[in-house]
Amino acid sequence: MTEKTALTPATHTAPPAAFSHGVRKGNILQVAGQVGFLPAVEGRAPAVAGPTLREQTLQTLANVEAVLTEGGATWDDVMMIRVYLTDTAHFAEMNEIYDEYFRDLTVPPAARTTVYVGLPAGLLIEIDALAVLG
Repeated sequence: MTEKTALTPATHTAPPAAFSHGVRKGNILQVAGQVGFLPAVEGRAPAVAGPTLREQTLQTLANVEAVLTEGGATWDDVMMIRVYLTDTAHFAEMNEIYDEYFRDLTVPPAARTTVYVGLPAGLLIEIDALAVLG
C-alpha cells in the first residue's frame, strides 16, 4: 500500500493546526488552501503579500506551486483548481490574472471559483489544487 506523505515547502510555516499544506499518496497530490502569505521568515508571523488582489493572487499561486514542486508535480499535473474569493467584485480581475498566469498551459485545469467569507481579515483569496502525476 502506498504511504501518504505530508508536504511542507521551506517557504511555508508549519501549519497552525492538524493539517498539511499538501498531501501526496501514490500519484495523487492534494494542495490545501493556500493564501497570499509571503515566504516564511523564522520567528516572524506570516505577512500578506500586499493589499491588492493581484499581489495576493500571484503570491497565492506561487504558494500552491511551491507545494506542487515539493510533491514532485507541476501545473501540467493539476486537474482541478478551486478559487475562493472574499468579494464578488473581484471575479473579473481574478479571471484576468488567472488567464495571464496560465496562458502557456496547453490544457488548463478544470476550475471553480466561489465566494467565501471565512478568510482572516486582509486576505482576499484562497486557492487549492488537485494534481495527478504520471
